[in-house]
Amino acid sequence: MAGKLWQGRFKEATDKLVETFTASIRFDQRLYQYDVEGSMAHCRMLARQGLISEEEADILIQGLSEILREIERGSFVFKDTQEDVHMAIEQRLIEKVGEVGGRLHTGRSRNDQVALDIRLFLRDEIKGTDEDLRDLQQSLVDQAKKHLGVIMPGFTHLQHAQPVLFSHHLMAYYEMFRRDRQRLEACLQRVNVSPLGSAALAGTSLPIDSALTAELLDFPAVSRNSIDAVSDRDFIIEFIAAAALVMMHLSRMCEELILWSSTEFGYLEISESFCTGSSIMPQKKNPDVAELVRGKSGRVYGHLMSLLTMMKGLPLAYNRDLQEDKEPLFDTIDTVRQSLKILARLWENLSVNQERMEEMATTGYTMATDVTEYLVGRGISFRQAHQTVGKIVRYCLEQGKELQELTLQELRGFTKVISEDIIDLLDPKHSVNSRSSRGGTALEQVREAIALAEKELST
Repeated sequence: MAGKLWQGRFKEATDKLVETFTASIRFDQRLYQYDVEGSMAHCRMLARQGLISEEEADILIQGLSEILREIERGSFVFKDTQEDVHMAIEQRLIEKVGEVGGRLHTGRSRNDQVALDIRLFLRDEIKGTDEDLRDLQQSLVDQAKKHLGVIMPGFTHLQHAQPVLFSHHLMAYYEMFRRDRQRLEACLQRVNVSPLGSAALAGTSLPIDSALTAELLDFPAVSRNSIDAVSDRDFIIEFIAAAALVMMHLSRMCEELILWSSTEFGYLEISESFCTGSSIMPQKKNPDVAELVRGKSGRVYGHLMSLLTMMKGLPLAYNRDLQEDKEPLFDTIDTVRQSLKILARLWENLSVNQERMEEMATTGYTMATDVTEYLVGRGISFRQAHQTVGKIVRYCLEQGKELQELTLQELRGFTKVISEDIIDLLDPKHSVNSRSSRGGTALEQVREAIALAEKELST
């Protein structure tokens, strides 16, 4: 039983299989920096409250600082027998400073300690994820500015619908990521709460100062219920839910990158440095980065369902099931942040085929709605105008023509209200710039959206 911090109660040694099965140290060692940071703050609070002496606090903090350096140098060896990162660090501290090391855990439990470590960790990772989202937004805005005025077909049902600016399409993704950042900001408020002082579940009879510990760790709030504080993982689930939405948006973007870089579309060319080849087909240039991001979205969805399922039947307060929160959280963070970083770089290094986009912008009768609205403007009811233009499109299909290829005489064969001014209307630039409603695809609207985005990104 040597080395177990809880060994006083037990006579029998832990079965080796149980030791391996229950150990979380293989993955929770990632929290070492936050465990040391939290312990240092706890130590200062204990000294301030007279629960340990200032001299003891200095010894403990010095020992913790040395342990932190050992871990960062790679000389600290984590072992399954240490069970978790908290016990590993405390055991090493006792080895280094002697019996005084056993005073560090005064007034706290591993239950509130691990809750603290995760909150400190996630607080930093949310800020990092927000920065990664901002970088991707900036890449999109840069491309939107660079290609302002380029027209492409807009789609519904993956069918040509109406001409839109390519920049307008990119700015749609900017808005998705803006909402993602708002969700993370809101999530951060609920992460940024100190649970220290809750101890195992009921608080402690020792005269600790939870507010002081929170202040030392830059938490604006302290948990209001000790039972909730040690058993709450809502903040992790909320983060992963927000992350799942990020991955959904990235997956949609990647689907379009894959489609648009195909031979059939030819709208974009992804840099070779972000593609791979084939082991058998020498000509292949595969958009594997986009495909992998699209596939990795399923991992994050799975982690969300894993945590919801794990939490749904847990009685209050702490249960060992909660150990299963970390691997899904860690993998979610790694997956999302890697995906954001690589896609920001990918967008910076791709090229746009303006000629192909603009060629396709006028195919598939994309200006049929313009003709419909033209007729409405001449006093024809919308439903009648819609039916008339449907007949014009049917005629085009039969004749193998696009709308803009019809003569004025052919158009007037369907309704006499059409006059020569319809020719200008069948220009895709006119179509785009006529969509000047708020948030529309008109050049001035898109220019304003880009300017607003640049202002947001600069603050």
